[in-house]
Amino acid sequence: MTLNKLRKTVTSSTGVHLFLLGIFLFTAIIVSSGSGYININFADVFKIIASKITGNRDLLEEMNKIFPVIVLDVRLPRILTASIVGAGLSISGAVFQGILLNPLADPYTLGVSAGAAFGASIAILFNINLFTIGLSSCSVPVFAFAGAIATLFFVIFLASSNSSATRPGLSSNNLILSGIIVAAILSAGISFLKYLADEQVSIIIFWLMGSFASSGWLDIQLTLLFVCAGFLVSFFFARDLNLMALGDRTASSLGVDTKKVTLVLLVTASLVAAVCVSVSGIIGFVGLLIPHMTRAVTGPDNRRLIPVSMMAGAILLLCADTLTRAVLPSEIPIGVLTAMIGGPFFCYIFKKRQISGTGI
Repeated sequence: MTLNKLRKTVTSSTGVHLFLLGIFLFTAIIVSSGSGYININFADVFKIIASKITGNRDLLEEMNKIFPVIVLDVRLPRILTASIVGAGLSISGAVFQGILLNPLADPYTLGVSAGAAFGASIAILFNINLFTIGLSSCSVPVFAFAGAIATLFFVIFLASSNSSATRPGLSSNNLILSGIIVAAILSAGISFLKYLADEQVSIIIFWLMGSFASSGWLDIQLTLLFVCAGFLVSFFFARDLNLMALGDRTASSLGVDTKKVTLVLLVTASLVAAVCVSVSGIIGFVGLLIPHMTRAVTGPDNRRLIPVSMMAGAILLLCADTLTRAVLPSEIPIGVLTAMIGGPFFCYIFKKRQISGTGI
């Protein structure tokens, strides 16, 4: 084996990609934790985090007493939540694109995000407080998940057709078109709820635009639990997802239960997207952008695409949130920023596929 072939093999491995992305993510967390209205040098940020992990209070001596409060109670919960949500939305987008064999599929275009937003808006409007963990209400996440799942099954029902030649009953084009239609209807429903909300309309609007400003450690625990579970399930079925790309008949002949795998992955991806949306509001296009960009590096193999997309999504959303929080003169909702970036990219992909004659 020549040196060039050896170098190519090493640099293309998933482990190398994940290691480099892990270093980048850790660096971004440190830099972001020290950036803001009060700048804290990176050495102090590292000492504060190390003190929290090891319990060694000596590391905090000779340091401004307000710095640990800023890092641990204000910035770090927001930073970690943004990273986990970015990872979850990217996993969800990669799974949707793998199932539907369409790079335009993501929780946003399939209506899952709108369904979660509609459910969360109902919980906020009627001030529903049925589920609590400690002193915090979990009604909004639960209603967001219920809305996402209900929307998913309605989209599947609407898209079902026995005339599809490639995948009877589950055409990817029909699913995306159905998702866009249902999302438009739900958007109208959300507008109606905002009309009814009166004094609470500002809460709903602020929530819908997406923000990590009120993130706490409970949000980290909730999202981390579901994103990790979603990653494990998605990675477990990654090989089956690869085989399904060859066609249902080929996948079935190789032992893949395509209907079961499709349903499990659709529910898993919807669950992850719903939990992420429930703690952050609607953050569109992350699930569209990241898998598409990552695929250019890793190739179409979902065993590599899913974990690399997870890390890349965490980095992108963390950097975007840091940009809105610590760099721009005034903070703008994170959902607005991702839409401004992702919208033109969506148009680019759509036009490119039109020119190539592949449609959506």
